[in-house]
Amino acid sequence: MSVLLSFGHGYSARALTPLLLARGWTVIGTTRSAQKAAALRGEGVEPVIFGDALPFDRVTHVLSSAGPDADGDPVLRAYGDALRPHLGRMAWVGYLSTTGVYGDHGGAWVDEATPPAPSTRRGRWREAAEAAWAELGGPLHVFRLAGIYGPGRGPFAKVRAGTARRIVKPGQVFSRIHVDDIAQVLLASIDRPDPGAVYNVCDDDPAPPQDVIGHAAKLLGLPPPPEVAFETAEMTPMARSFYAESKRVRNDRIKRDLGVRLRYPDYRVGLADLLRRERGD
Repeated sequence: MSVLLSFGHGYSARALTPLLLARGWTVIGTTRSAQKAAALRGEGVEPVIFGDALPFDRVTHVLSSAGPDADGDPVLRAYGDALRPHLGRMAWVGYLSTTGVYGDHGGAWVDEATPPAPSTRRGRWREAAEAAWAELGGPLHVFRLAGIYGPGRGPFAKVRAGTARRIVKPGQVFSRIHVDDIAQVLLASIDRPDPGAVYNVCDDDPAPPQDVIGHAAKLLGLPPPPEVAFETAEMTPMARSFYAESKRVRNDRIKRDLGVRLRYPDYRVGLADLLRRERGD
């Protein structure tokens, strides 16, 4: 019996869950609220409130989606000592990181061989968390995720409401990834474990953010939202920090080493799919 223990069982892990349940797996997911625990139970997941005891003796695979903070990785703080003795017999451990660890490259291409050089506080926290998981030991696989979108996380609601803006910063590009493609990458890695591997998880088409918003409006048959210069745009500090880094992220390794064929190789295909789902097509 294969059992996945999923720490911080959120958006990406929930996309992976049905693929594992279809294979007869057990999925145990941690959450911080009883309300979320009830929702996970309805999805076939065995919920555990974060901080409670966990059945490590049952677990064959581990996935951590929990983000770090100024004090380090919350999973390792709470469970590192309890988890460590079990890692030697585990088949696979996955840690979801971000492409933010690469820092700013002025729009140039980066791949897994590019040394991390985070320029934001969150990026530095992620780099430290990757190192802490590696130090813990076990068959670790690190997945550096680009900007995630998917059902419930698309731009259409803001475009329809007239609150979307096309924020323009010359030369700015972001890489993205559809949540369903994250799930298939994780499943492919579980099927082909390679302890110590690092994978960039992104689509084939890094693009300026204003192009994505403009295309969403086009799909809806609406005029493009107004352009706003980055320098004068009203943004939260967190939103503004995303614009501090510009890079194009290569995804060759997930294709070559894991045999992944992206379902949504660019945002145009991904947005069209989201709109079809919203409309029930």
